[in-house]
Amino acid sequence: MARSTPVANRPNGYNGNSLPPHSGGGDSGRNDRGSGDSMPNYGQRLRRARQALAVFMAPISMLFVSFSAVYLARRGYISDMSGEIYRHSWVPVRLPWNILLVNTVILILSTITIELARRAITRESALAPIKTIPGVSLGDERSYPWLGFTTLLGILFLAGQLLAWKHLSAGGFHMLGGTSSSFIYMLTAMHGLHLAVGTIALGFANVATLQGRPVESRRILVDVTAWYWHCMTALWIYIVVLFSFAAR
Repeated sequence: MARSTPVANRPNGYNGNSLPPHSGGGDSGRNDRGSGDSMPNYGQRLRRARQALAVFMAPISMLFVSFSAVYLARRGYISDMSGEIYRHSWVPVRLPWNILLVNTVILILSTITIELARRAITRESALAPIKTIPGVSLGDERSYPWLGFTTLLGILFLAGQLLAWKHLSAGGFHMLGGTSSSFIYMLTAMHGLHLAVGTIALGFANVATLQGRPVESRRILVDVTAWYWHCMTALWIYIVVLFSFAAR
């Protein structure tokens, strides 16, 4: 006859079996997996991607602030080394404000559409586990191509920048024609280059959507690109305000 273990000597969780009870791995079941378990540590990867974006944007913001500080300082008086007198050599640039304002509206619209895309894919990621339940239907959902709209608006903005440069050149303000015009070309070129990087990232996101990639990986790409795009929009508004202040 098998001997039973006295109640006083039984360990916590003892259920009469020889094997200890399952403890769940020590993480209470929270392993940060994706909604469809297709990407392990999904939540952690999303947080790391956002942190990497913040680290990436910090020096970019400082670069624009540094150039704008030099731009404003250069508007002042400089020393004429030949006669040791001060003269004002800054030539005001006639900016194509109509084009710049249209570009600003385009970029603001694009930051709205990419935010809608970010929220849509966040909702898709949250509903992914429910869609896998047999017999459960969420109804007919209409998916708007917000990513495509944002990509198109980004291309229109870059084309508008090229048109603005063409107007500057036609007005006699060339990239190497003077200090005042050089700063304008430099600031807008740096912003356009960074926005082009965001447009390329949007292209990858569109391709991933068409290929039916897992929603977790697509959400990370769209989320980071959206926040990057918002930063580019804020920087552009900062540049326009800077040009408006310098034109006084």
